[in-house]
Amino acid sequence: MEINGIILVNKERGVSSNSVVNKVKYLLQANKAGHLGTLDVLGEGLLPVTLGKGTKLFDYYLTKDKEYRTIFKFGETTATLDLEGEIIKRDDKDISTQEVEKVIPKLIGKQLQMPPLYSAKKINGKKAYELARKGNEVALKPKAIEIYSIKLIEKLEKNTFLFNIHCSSGTYIRSICRDMADLLSTYGVMQYIQRTRCGDFDIKNSYSIKDIKEGKYKIIALDKLFGYKEIILNDTQTKQLLNGVNIAFQNDGVYKVFNNKQFLGIAEVSNGLMRFKLRLV
Repeated sequence: MEINGIILVNKERGVSSNSVVNKVKYLLQANKAGHLGTLDVLGEGLLPVTLGKGTKLFDYYLTKDKEYRTIFKFGETTATLDLEGEIIKRDDKDISTQEVEKVIPKLIGKQLQMPPLYSAKKINGKKAYELARKGNEVALKPKAIEIYSIKLIEKLEKNTFLFNIHCSSGTYIRSICRDMADLLSTYGVMQYIQRTRCGDFDIKNSYSIKDIKEGKYKIIALDKLFGYKEIILNDTQTKQLLNGVNIAFQNDGVYKVFNNKQFLGIAEVSNGLMRFKLRLV
């Protein structure tokens, strides 16, 4: 029986997102598996893993916002902006809580963010970190992102602070650390990152690989992901919609569409015509 849906995995630090996907695919004997946004190897937390037809959801969730808990340390930095690299710069600044709180508002809102030099950003088909490690010149371009909020939770020790960050998809937390350090006239390195939310998915509902091995998990059915009103189509309507023919429907809006008990996807009705917004069959 084909498995379709999403399982929320709590990724451990030190393993890649792809290795987690492959492990889940093997454990659940799924035909296909993917994820809804890479977490760095040094990152941990929420990784939504898609199964079967759920792998078609990637583009739909591509723009969903994210939330993170992260620790920044000021006064030093690495080439990678995290603990993967060796320290390359230091100063003797002693940053206060008040100084951090003063610069936070300057980082909020829509902006162009420069990705880290060591990132998975592709340049002519090559990942930036692969080029950087070979000593090649890396010509990165800034990307439009939005930071909705940065909350300073506490000062952990000298120059070391814990934050909650809510941002748009595609935002690099390491770059926020770098930019905050620039505003503080010092250097910065991200010591820790945990993704706690991805769109409507929350880490509180996630499972470890150990949980999955022991059968202690729940797969979210695809039709349970959307809060739209349900419509059941007859066979003729279904055939037309699947063949790309817009079908007549009176009430404009977005709907979950079914044929008998089969979930077909999300359809949008505009000007009395229905078309697929997200096709899952």
